[in-house]
Amino acid sequence: MFFRPFFLATLLSLSYQSPLLSAAEKPNIILILADDLGYADLGCFGSKTIRTPHLDTLAAEGTKFTSFYVTQAVCSASRAALMTGSYPNRVSMQGALNHTSKEGIHPDELLLPELLKQQGYATGIFGKWHLGTAAMFHPLKHGFDEFWGIPYSNDNSKYHPSLAAEMPPLPVYENEKVSETDPDQSQLTRRITEKAVSFVRRHADEPFFLYVPHVMPHVPIFASERFKGKSPHGLYADVVEELDWSVGLILAAVQQAGVAEKTLVLFFSDNGPFLSYGNHAGSAAPLREGKLTSYEGGVRVPFIAHWPNQVPAGKVSDEPFTEMDILPTIQTWLGAKGPTFKIDGKDVSDLWLGKETAKSPHEALVFYGGSELQAIRRGNWKLHFPHPYITPHAEPGRDGKPSNWENMKPAAITQSGIEGIATRHGYKVAQQDLALYNLKADPAESKDVSVDHPEVVAELKKLAETYRRDLGDSLTQTVGEGVRPLGKAP
Repeated sequence: MFFRPFFLATLLSLSYQSPLLSAAEKPNIILILADDLGYADLGCFGSKTIRTPHLDTLAAEGTKFTSFYVTQAVCSASRAALMTGSYPNRVSMQGALNHTSKEGIHPDELLLPELLKQQGYATGIFGKWHLGTAAMFHPLKHGFDEFWGIPYSNDNSKYHPSLAAEMPPLPVYENEKVSETDPDQSQLTRRITEKAVSFVRRHADEPFFLYVPHVMPHVPIFASERFKGKSPHGLYADVVEELDWSVGLILAAVQQAGVAEKTLVLFFSDNGPFLSYGNHAGSAAPLREGKLTSYEGGVRVPFIAHWPNQVPAGKVSDEPFTEMDILPTIQTWLGAKGPTFKIDGKDVSDLWLGKETAKSPHEALVFYGGSELQAIRRGNWKLHFPHPYITPHAEPGRDGKPSNWENMKPAAITQSGIEGIATRHGYKVAQQDLALYNLKADPAESKDVSVDHPEVVAELKKLAETYRRDLGDSLTQTVGEGVRPLGKAP
């Protein structure tokens, strides 16, 4: 136990200008990130078909947060927010980078591993990086001591459902060198887990930051022989159950190393499910839509925090906060020197440590699709501005192919914008009109109540203008005043 219970109340009453922990009390931090996992894909978040006993136990012994958000429902943008504590639009990271990208996270951004490295932490990443492929964007140039994994998503490979012929071999990095190409993807979860377990064992005597951004269940999905076909509910369930097994092994390694009581474990997904892929995608029920949208199913994801004797056991919180809040919260605990420029995340110590009166520190949260400000949430109200969005066809995809696969025209796959996204992934484009939803009563965003609450609409419209001026909005042709540049490789 890091600090005595009676002292905890005193710490929480402080203004957080000084560290909450002494140098000897620095917690180990394990951050496990799933890729495209749905809100309802874990037993503790409502799944009746996928077996996740280790994550269910983690939630039972920790706190489950039911209104946790990513800032954009797509890989690179979401990871940029996590690592910088900023909206991805502030750091100009939108969408998902691929093997052709010349851009990446700017070298001047202070990332979470860099902050922790300055505090004497050993740092390791095992899995998917996705913040730039050039040498200047490599994880070891941004605060990590060790890296094993892939630089971008696993569909940038010979397994891409529509662009396989254009894809180069998928590289696997061992630190700064490519150690192999086109790995057996059915072994990726196992290999990532083995690397993570080894890292825990090797660094148990010093504070460590272990980042495990899993490759799965992003399509194409694979499970090892130990799990393939073992679930009665298909390959997707096999894949998620193997991820749960991975979490169990990492937690066992922490326990065996004798550092469980000084280890904070965080688990969440980078965005919601890739619904167009049907039985190879998860579920966001009861939330609307999924990945690549600003609806709840795209941006609200399962989040579990676990730290024995510090994070309350068996607690459920519905207070909204985001991945951007992880960096400033940890910074506060350690009294670390943070970024010298503006970030958007807030200290959510009160929420994580279970203070009874804890509320979200955010006045509002905004949700972008690329450069478009599409929605804003304040309290239980969420206002969508008019914008196009993608939605699956009536007939979902099957067995690794997206919906509408037979009608996809190869020549159209290279087109840009939302039409290009829809074409590449088998979606259709629909239009969202101005609409207000009460998320408490209607998490599915199915009933527009804007006519009944014109004053709320007016207030949220006015509040959104502040974010537009700061972060920009291509829907209104607004250029953001507080936007910082992406990094660009020579």
